[in-house]
Amino acid sequence: MALRLADQKLAELAGKLSSNCAIWKLYHEHREGRPLPSSKVLGEIIDITRAIVFPGYFGKSNVLIHSLKYPIGAGLQQLYELLVDQILAGLCFSEEELDICSMRRRAGEIATGVIEKLPELQTILATDVEAAYNGDPAAENYGEIISCYPCIRAMTNYRLAHELFVQGVPLIPRILTEMAHSETGIDIHPGATIGHHFTIDHGTGVVIGATCIIGNNVKLYQGVTLGAKSFPLDEEGNPIKGIPRHPILEDDVIVYSNATVLGRITIGKGTVIGGNIWVTESTKPGDMIVQKK
Repeated sequence: MALRLADQKLAELAGKLSSNCAIWKLYHEHREGRPLPSSKVLGEIIDITRAIVFPGYFGKSNVLIHSLKYPIGAGLQQLYELLVDQILAGLCFSEEELDICSMRRRAGEIATGVIEKLPELQTILATDVEAAYNGDPAAENYGEIISCYPCIRAMTNYRLAHELFVQGVPLIPRILTEMAHSETGIDIHPGATIGHHFTIDHGTGVVIGATCIIGNNVKLYQGVTLGAKSFPLDEEGNPIKGIPRHPILEDDVIVYSNATVLGRITIGKGTVIGGNIWVTESTKPGDMIVQKK
């Protein structure tokens, strides 16, 4: 027979938890007709996106090139429907006081815009696959990169999340990138801007902040942090939001493992930053920053 709390104790604890002075920070009040985001559905969105972008590697494995448009078309319709509902759930967290019909209409417009961006997203992810393959002598083919490499999984989530982020969707983009963080150990904020042919070797422990700007042909190794040096505060001591505070990496930069690059500095084109380095000042193009012997 299962043990249970005494009714009086249960009522006492429930009362304390529901009236705790911290509850206002932790409580989300449901409003009729306004859905909550679903991690399960967002997982389905990622699965469908991967199947559309990398057909044959994810989703159905028996797809043929001459009939590829049919499973992709079915996937696009399913993706659109799921996106509308999850974007709507995100918009319900915005501070705008819109009625539910207006928000659903807006969600449909955003979902359409994101779907229309998928060919461009596929093209740039193909460059990420190429960069990972060319940057790793151990990789034997593109299939190995697509199927196994954490950077491609993380970048797929990031590139989809970034499109939602620039459309002003609250919460959902961050959930998508945090799902990749949990899966791969790579933490990319959806607000970061990342160019083509981007790769992360191994990947575990990489952090890329919200206002990072990363150029083309950039390579990071495991444990790299592109972070903020400090958080300026307002007159009341609260962090000032929305200001650029993370590094800019120009084209062709390489950052080796466990390097930490902090603040709104510019790492010049072609710079190489060695492992276990702490960088807080801008570099000139072609610089090599290494530990002193």
